[in-house]
Amino acid sequence: MSHNSFIKREFEQELKNNILPYWMKNAPDTKNGGFYGFVSNNNAINNNIPRTSVSCARILWTFSHAYLMDKKEEYLHTAKMAYDYLNSAFWDNQNNGLFWSVDKHGNPASDHKQYYAQAFGIYGYSEYFRATLEEASLKRAMHLFQIIEENAFDEKYGGYIEGSSRDFSPLADMRLSAKDMNCRKSMNTLLHIMEAYTNLLRVWENQKLREQLQRLMIDFTEHVIDHHSKHFSLFFDDEWNPLSDHISAGHEIEGSWLLCEAAESLGNQGLLDLIHSSSLQLAESVLTCGIDEDGSIIHEGTIDHVTNPDKEWWTQAEAVIGFYNAYQLSGDSKYLKASLTCWEFIKTNLVDTTHGGWFKRLKADGSIDPSSPKIGPWESSYHESRLCYEMIKRLSVTQKSDLK
Repeated sequence: MSHNSFIKREFEQELKNNILPYWMKNAPDTKNGGFYGFVSNNNAINNNIPRTSVSCARILWTFSHAYLMDKKEEYLHTAKMAYDYLNSAFWDNQNNGLFWSVDKHGNPASDHKQYYAQAFGIYGYSEYFRATLEEASLKRAMHLFQIIEENAFDEKYGGYIEGSSRDFSPLADMRLSAKDMNCRKSMNTLLHIMEAYTNLLRVWENQKLREQLQRLMIDFTEHVIDHHSKHFSLFFDDEWNPLSDHISAGHEIEGSWLLCEAAESLGNQGLLDLIHSSSLQLAESVLTCGIDEDGSIIHEGTIDHVTNPDKEWWTQAEAVIGFYNAYQLSGDSKYLKASLTCWEFIKTNLVDTTHGGWFKRLKADGSIDPSSPKIGPWESSYHESRLCYEMIKRLSVTQKSDLK
């Protein structure tokens, strides 16, 4: 067995023997419906924590893609649970769009319309359509696209605002979370709208969708990527003035490959060349100043110092993909080494071989953060499952090319 085949087998086994079974067993709330809002490191349930539409949409995407890859009925069953729950608990039948969160009984806990959440709705609904050809799911994805374009798109300066109130009137506090800045635009929301539009384009050929995806990618190259520092700027006012000097290495390495995926979907060679150059620039910046001594990705900092020394599961997962993507683009083995080092870090530190699933957060000293859940408002199945999906696909392509 070749080295690539061995690594690919590791991702397949992690996905099918740990990640997907863990979520199918521990996430569903069999009494109240839907999925728990909080499951601890030792799988204890706290059903008083609200469930978010983002988490539900990510579960929908995870198991829709699992069924697309491997037609197992158990995957379809979980995907349908997520699809039905997103429709019944999170969809605002009065104003349309997805609530941010609901309680265990399906009553709105936070009823504002964050466009980050609407984007993940598109991501999940479009993938469910890919897997099942359920027309109602595609219509929901198309409807959310219209909602974002009508209510969030900045026609004067480009880009998309962060959020609106339940009825799409102005929202005073647009923050995604308490740690984020209350501003009009953020890299994070823009990145995941781009990701959602890319997936929607796979199932819906629409000229406006194409145009808006391309505009968004140009916004990234002209405003979000600071070509002087070679990092993402994170928060902006309407006119794209940066509002923070913080750096997120995880988002940069994630964005480096999501930008490539989006450009490839459009088929514009000039844009693709530009994005490939920007992607390698981002990967190089993370490789240079975003990696800790143990080979893991630093969570957050500034040019001068680390501001958050904790290690997050999602940054490590995205780094495996992002560095491997840089290796595929450049052929430079330093990116391959960085990718495999992050994968070793995950296997050693984040995969829970006792209770299943992944730990989501390590403290600065390398210990498991006891307050961090395995399943939570943000802690969903999408980063770890997508890591496996992407690497299985990319290693399969590499194996075929090696045989030629």
